Amino acid sequence: MITDKEFTLRLIRQLTQALEKLILDKPEESLMQKELDFDTLMRDIFKMSFTEVASMTKEEMIALVNERQERDHKDYYEMLGNLFYFNSRHDHNKDFQDKAKTFYERYLQTSGIFALPVINRINELKKALE
Repeated sequence: MITDKEFTLRLIRQLTQALEKLILDKPEESLMQKELDFDTLMRDIFKMSFTEVASMTKEEMIALVNERQERDHKDYYEMLGNLFYFNSRHDHNKDFQDKAKTFYERYLQTSGIFALPVINRINELKKALE
């Protein structure tokens, strides 16, 4: 039987993968057919809409992630980094760029993974924020 935590973690990983494909401009056909509904996904994951999540400060979002199990933090940070990076590419929102950079950096810290695509995005975001 799947627990709520396992279900939420599965949603986070699916959203992360979907966003990664969109960021790389390689969306699957199924993704194209069903548009990502960020509000619904955010409600399933955080119990609030994307707009509410996006309006939070980085510190509030980090506190929200810290309420989850420590082993899951890297998944949350990667998903949040992808989410804000993807959304910042469309409207060049400085707040979204800053949040994406912060969450990608947190992802690298908590995962211990050397992820060159993420490092490249961080560098791109730093330049955009200058």
